Amino acid sequence: MEYTVQKLGKLAGVSTRTLRYYDEIGILKPARINSSGYRIYGQEEVNKLQQILFYRELGVSLENIKEIVTAPSFDGASALKGHRDKLLERREQLDLLIANVDKTIAAIEGRITMSDREKFEGFKQKMIEENEAKYGNEIREKYGQEQVEKSNKAFKNMSKEDYDKMTNLANEILETLAEAIKTKDPASELAQKAADLHKQWITMCWGDYNKEAHAGLAQMYVDDERFTAYYDEKQPGTAVFLRDAIHIYTGIKA
Repeated sequence: MEYTVQKLGKLAGVSTRTLRYYDEIGILKPARINSSGYRIYGQEEVNKLQQILFYRELGVSLENIKEIVTAPSFDGASALKGHRDKLLERREQLDLLIANVDKTIAAIEGRITMSDREKFEGFKQKMIEENEAKYGNEIREKYGQEQVEKSNKAFKNMSKEDYDKMTNLANEILETLAEAIKTKDPASELAQKAADLHKQWITMCWGDYNKEAHAGLAQMYVDDERFTAYYDEKQPGTAVFLRDAIHIYTGIKA
């Protein structure tokens, strides 16, 4: 069966403007243009749009979706299995949050007692899944499944005090970096303090510390534009400066 832009938009629940935009950026081209100049979509395009919407629902950027669905090696069946796994994870997250709300209500009403750790279980799981969606493939490729699972376990078991400490460390790193970069010397005392704070932070995140992994992560901050954008938000060049400071701190160049 074939569809015009209007009919496909109505079928999929997206606007015709969105479909035209997908055509413009090359993520979803129509099968053909008819004699009247209308975009016509066939079954292949319908299936691809379904994949695009799945990826959008999972929080993947359009740029990354385009790379995935237009790749010659793209396998629709494998992608659907991946979507299913992610959706099951999301359902588990929602179930955990619902259970957390129910327990909190019961605690407020005096029917049960609830530890501080239990109060934040659902939110921690949500953060893990958000990080997984953004960086999971790269982190697993670089550090392996075992290290990622170990890190996630350490994070989930973190007390409220440790979580607050980790958050404060992350802020202190950025504040120290902002001052250190003014020295233009990654070997300076301030820069090395930032590297040490970063070591403390990743030790809490990972559950242990490894110099080679620390140096490798610093290099990833430069190689991956998403990490670079985070550190360079207020001062361009901060990611490179932090990498150099960490390489000096560890004595290792990744």
